[in-house]
Amino acid sequence: MAAQAYHTARIGDLERDDGWAPIRAALDVRAFGVNAWTAHEAGTTLIPPHDEAPSGHEELFVVTAGHARFTVGEDEIDSPAGEVVFVRDPAVSRAAVAVEADTTVVSVGATAGRAFRPRSWEVNRDVIPLLDAGRHAEAREILLEALERYEDRETVLYNLACAEAQLGQTDAAFRHLGEAFRLRPALADHVDEDPDLEPLRADPRFAELTRTE
Repeated sequence: MAAQAYHTARIGDLERDDGWAPIRAALDVRAFGVNAWTAHEAGTTLIPPHDEAPSGHEELFVVTAGHARFTVGEDEIDSPAGEVVFVRDPAVSRAAVAVEADTTVVSVGATAGRAFRPRSWEVNRDVIPLLDAGRHAEAREILLEALERYEDRETVLYNLACAEAQLGQTDAAFRHLGEAFRLRPALADHVDEDPDLEPLRADPRFAELTRTE
C-alpha cells in the first residue's frame, strides 16, 4: 500500500506545554527541520540565543501570528506577523522574544547541499527533565530508541550514560560515556558538575576516562 501523499496538522494541536510544536517529528519530515514556537505572554523567549555552527544549518523564521523581536548578531529586527527572517550564516547568533501575547514563529532549517538528518536536541529536550526528575529508566528507553536516529549522537550517548549510571548499569555507562567523549572531547569538561555521574566517580575508570593530557 502506498504511503499517504500528504498530512495536515494545526500548530496549536501540536503545541506542548513549553510552547514548542515539534512539526518535523510529528509529521516525520525528513528533508529539513521545521518547528513552531509560541509564547502566550509578551516578553517571553520564543527562540533562545543560539547559533547553528555545529549543524551548519541555514535557518529561516516566519512570524505567523502576533509580533516578535529578533536579535541576529548585533542587529534587532522588529518582526510583526508575516515577517520572514532568514539567517544564512550558521555561525551568527540569533534569538527572538514575543512583543505581543500569542506570538508564533515557525522555523525551518537545513544545510545547503547536504542530506538532512535531525539533531539530537529534539530528544534531549524531553529527556533532560526526566533525568532531573529521577525518571532514569524512562529516559534510558527513550535514548536507546533514539541512538541511531540523530546526526549528533554524542549528547544522546552522554545522557544515556547518565541514566545508566543512576540505574547501576556501570559498564554500559562507561562504554557510552567513552564513546561520547571520543565524538566530542569537550563533553569531558563538564563531568565534575554533573550529579547524574556521581555513582561512577569512585571507579578508577572514571579518572582514566576524564584525564586530560
